Amino acid sequence: MNSNTISSSKDSRIASLSWKERLGYGVGDAGFNFYWALIGTYLAAFYTDYLGLSAAVAGTVIAAAKIVDAFTDPIMGAIADRTNTKHGKFRPYLIWGSIPMAIAVVLAFTVPDISVEHKAIWAFVTYCFMMTCYTVLNTPYSSLSGVITGNVEERNLLVSIRFMFAFGASALIAWFTPKLVTLFGRSNPEAGWQLMAFAYAVAATIIFFITFKLTKERVAPPAQQKTNPFQDIAELLHNRAWVILFLLALIIMITITLRGGSAFYYFKYYVGREDLVGIYASSQFIAYFAGCFATPFLMRMFDKRKLLVGLMSIVCVLSIAFYFVPRDMVWLMFTLNILISLALGPKSPVTWSMYADAADFNEWRTGNRATAMTFAAATFAQKLGSTAGSVAMLGVLAYFGYQANQAQSGASLEGINFLQTAAPGVFAGIAVLVVLFYNLSNSKLEQIQTNLASRKN
Repeated sequence: MNSNTISSSKDSRIASLSWKERLGYGVGDAGFNFYWALIGTYLAAFYTDYLGLSAAVAGTVIAAAKIVDAFTDPIMGAIADRTNTKHGKFRPYLIWGSIPMAIAVVLAFTVPDISVEHKAIWAFVTYCFMMTCYTVLNTPYSSLSGVITGNVEERNLLVSIRFMFAFGASALIAWFTPKLVTLFGRSNPEAGWQLMAFAYAVAATIIFFITFKLTKERVAPPAQQKTNPFQDIAELLHNRAWVILFLLALIIMITITLRGGSAFYYFKYYVGREDLVGIYASSQFIAYFAGCFATPFLMRMFDKRKLLVGLMSIVCVLSIAFYFVPRDMVWLMFTLNILISLALGPKSPVTWSMYADAADFNEWRTGNRATAMTFAAATFAQKLGSTAGSVAMLGVLAYFGYQANQAQSGASLEGINFLQTAAPGVFAGIAVLVVLFYNLSNSKLEQIQTNLASRKN
């Protein structure tokens, strides 16, 4: 059997991993965040302040494109679950999808010489193309964490490493993007955006090849399994743990999108210090990284549900307090931003390890395993949350009369302040209420893994 195919050895399901494989998988999310962090932090601002779209039009474009994009996730999940190659189910997509993704992101950050109306169409088409390519790459990559090993502690560590790379790359993207746009564009910022996107695309493509080379797939579906995508979805809808995670992903993504997307407007117009945008966003991602680094230790000390309740409660309280910070107290803005981001940092590795747990639970309960569909439906929720966050942000800006590159009215400034501070806090509070209903404890998961390993043997 090829060394990279799914292993059938008796201990493969709960295998411990080498550091080469852990890092090989983790670095893949650095590649994805050359795209995701760029889109989440700067795309809305690129549309309004460089492509020339109004806030209302930009919001409509993003909403329509993201709704289209969200429905590609379960489709891709069904395809990936039914893919069989000598390299496994999920790894080949890191090769097949990397070049189209690189082309798509360069087009999305290109300013064509056409009318404003046609620019709106251009933005919609290139956004849809970019996010479809992202789905083809990211759904199999996320699913890969559920089949590299079934060892719960090992998987928790693997996902934590993944998000440390993700947040580390995001910090670099947040810091360097404005500088690279200036460096590449000089007197032509539109060309700077395009060349910056090209540089990121080259780096990401190289990283995806590394992840493909250094990882293996070990957890396979039951040999007798024969299901269709509709059955996979029906079983997920009867999986209480997954339903809770779906709602949680949607709500937390709204929180994160509001914080990331409104930072540019907050410092450019509310604080009057556009020069601080890069360092503010970078400090946010560095704090995410630090919180992520602490996650394996936190998950040894606390049950995942209790840990999420505590962390999102902190985010709720500090975000609402942030709303009352005066515009000249920049040091306090940075302090609260770092504390909130530290609390949000463990969210991603904790919830993504919970998705893998939900896939195991579904296999234990039904005898069927749909790893990619489990993760695809999760990214579907995240994209809906990201859509809701972006639309809410641009809708509030439009409602209060936002005009790009002009002094804002008092109402517009208050709206910008609310988007960056209290609004994410409200959604964090809702997330606390949702996670209380999650029902897979650590002890139950250990029993599930023991039973599944016995079935395989």
